[in-house]
Amino acid sequence: MAKVRAGERGAAAVEFALILFPLLLLVFGIIAYAYMFSFRQALSQAASEGARAAVGASTATQSTAAAKTAVAGALSTYNMTCGTNNLSCVISSPFSGTLAGSPTAPAPTCPTTHTCVQVYVTYPYRAHSLLPTIPGFGFTLPSSLSFSSVVQVS
Repeated sequence: MAKVRAGERGAAAVEFALILFPLLLLVFGIIAYAYMFSFRQALSQAASEGARAAVGASTATQSTAAAKTAVAGALSTYNMTCGTNNLSCVISSPFSGTLAGSPTAPAPTCPTTHTCVQVYVTYPYRAHSLLPTIPGFGFTLPSSLSFSSVVQVS
């Protein structure tokens, strides 16, 4: 066994302490980004599911209700529904031609001979992160996550 000199005692503990903090930041950053990407995918899926569900309804009111129910089902693991927990949804009634749009949703176009439904979901992720953020690292997260889906009914 090698002898340790008195001046080198505890050097490994100091080196470990110096490396531990940056390593933990890196690991937490990877976990936070992976969770954000998982939520991003769920939002995209929710917009698609909402638009598909709105297609089968016979009235505009039923179309909107079906889309909101589908969005809530797709985001059930995150306990989110349209209008709660900072999740906003814009669901267009069936339209043809160009939709005027809302201040937050892009205006899609639809062939004038067909009827379309648009579902637009958005969540302010930076302001309301789903995981605790490390002070000073919030700027790396996207300010908001938004997805739109347009389905042609006929």
